[in-house]
Amino acid sequence: MTDESGSTEERLAALEERVRALEARWAEDATSAPEAADLAERFWVLRGLRQRMPADAGGLVYAGVLRDAATPVEWQYGHSSEELLALESPDAESTADRLAALGSPVRLRLLREVLNGVTSAAELASLDSMGTKGQVYHHVRILTAAGWLRSVGRGALEVPPARVIPLLLALAAAR
Repeated sequence: MTDESGSTEERLAALEERVRALEARWAEDATSAPEAADLAERFWVLRGLRQRMPADAGGLVYAGVLRDAATPVEWQYGHSSEELLALESPDAESTADRLAALGSPVRLRLLREVLNGVTSAAELASLDSMGTKGQVYHHVRILTAAGWLRSVGRGALEVPPARVIPLLLALAAAR
């Protein structure tokens, strides 16, 4: 079968040549474009998560390093989507309490100050805009009950190392 554009063989040869040219240009763009390299580097954590998760599952991984705090911390967590979305689990109430404890600007500042080296409730109460000693102790009790703070003796407080990265993640997620 032929038409005004040439024989079927000629049209097929022209089409094949166009496909080769497009593939060559695409390969050149993919290897030379800085965006391709940037994307590959940007998603290195995601690639690792995919390799470790079953194909039909979802999940979340987060990690962090905090070197300039009173207690340097490096931590990594991973959770399956199923685990995180188990809203009827026995942990639902404690999860809600932990999140609620972060719902106060004063408590967030208390945590930030503790991470930056202020270790006692008395020192925290002496900072501007923190309220009275009684108010500071009230907030410290709430944060301690929720697991965001703990007493380490002689009135000293710290954010437990296992809670530092989750705290930073919660702050990042809320921005």
